[in-house]
Amino acid sequence: MLDWSYRKIERIDARLLLQHVMQVSHAYLITHAEARLSTETAGQFMKLVSQREQGVPVAYLTGEREFYDLVFKVSPAVLIPRPETELLVETALANIPQSRPFRILDLGTGSGAVGITIARHRPAAYVTAVDVSIDAIDIAKWNARKLSVNNIQIIQGNWFEALATGAVFDLIVSNPPYVAKNDPHLLLGDLRFEPDLALSTHDNGLACIRHIIAAAPMYLVDGGKLLLEHGYDQASISQQLLQASGYRNIYSLTDLAGIERVCGGSYGVVKSV
Repeated sequence: MLDWSYRKIERIDARLLLQHVMQVSHAYLITHAEARLSTETAGQFMKLVSQREQGVPVAYLTGEREFYDLVFKVSPAVLIPRPETELLVETALANIPQSRPFRILDLGTGSGAVGITIARHRPAAYVTAVDVSIDAIDIAKWNARKLSVNNIQIIQGNWFEALATGAVFDLIVSNPPYVAKNDPHLLLGDLRFEPDLALSTHDNGLACIRHIIAAAPMYLVDGGKLLLEHGYDQASISQQLLQASGYRNIYSLTDLAGIERVCGGSYGVVKSV
């Protein structure tokens, strides 16, 4: 069955799909290479291979994606968590104390991958996660329950409008839509199947970044910090926007591919973690 699938899709995709329909681990698949599939399981596998051949992302076919050593439920209602977004989480964790209360806001949480991962690794902190999509909120709440993460509140709303009056945070993080509406990459690969609401925006992909940078100071404690993921060519303009809005200690960090992917800054008098 695998030999047949290898002629249609990438080997790694075929193995992931077979593991999914058989509900077994990769190790089991290797050690039981000659295992026969039931007619029902073989049919399920062939259907998934056919869908993958048409371009449907593996994560949507299996309904899950690993992120920061955790497995998250995903669906076409949410963006598929990317390895490069782990840099946003790592940077956030480096700015959050290990064992004292700390308030974090995750804007555009989607599947909850960023906010839930932060909450799980910093149990003394409390995360508020926001998304405009009701379907995304349902998935994020499911993931929080499945991963037994209780120090997080997941609420539906449009960016800061979802927050209670007077809410302030020590750290705001976001992986907002930052692809330009006319970017040809939106017609390629997995992006064709992911929600446009979570991917692209106006102003050459900068509309959401501009809004978050401008509004965040009203929701940051004195010395609070903002961390944003951005596009491969948006580091310079993101830093300029931060500077123009009065942020200090502005910087950018590169991902494993050597691409500037996360920028950050603090607002007001900086306090030590």
